[in-house]
Amino acid sequence: MKRDIHQGAFPVTRIVVVMAAFFSMLFWANVNLSIASPAAKTSSPAVERMSAVDHTEARIKELQGSLKITGAQEKLWNNLTQVMQENAKEMDAFTKDMRENSKTMNAVEHMKFHSQITEVHLSQVKKFIPPFEELYASMSDEQKKSADTIFHKGITGKHKRK
Repeated sequence: MKRDIHQGAFPVTRIVVVMAAFFSMLFWANVNLSIASPAAKTSSPAVERMSAVDHTEARIKELQGSLKITGAQEKLWNNLTQVMQENAKEMDAFTKDMRENSKTMNAVEHMKFHSQITEVHLSQVKKFIPPFEELYASMSDEQKKSADTIFHKGITGKHKRK
């Protein structure tokens, strides 16, 4: 019996692509709500979405405190934060493009844009992993336990979504 190539081929790749698509859609769902919702158009201009750069800077400070980065780990930490900051700048450029062009995009163009975001996000995760692996390898058992909790459940140690 021939096995259909889609039944079991490349399960890890398929999972990564599905997860990247899912997370990018969650990310963009918040951005698109302001486009689709008439109520959002009349809301206060003072309430704006935090930029990826601002969010990343806040996240870096939270992580540094939670992971208790030591002086010996500072170089590895700086390598990781540099990747995080570069990724954030790249994501901000995409969100700016989305805001500028969203009113003229049709449904197909929106889906193509989401596809680009998914590819960028996957690329960013791939850039993040090597410096994170190096930092993780240098961590004490206590730091690793904290990192495991943070990356599974968030800074607070509670599940992000139910």
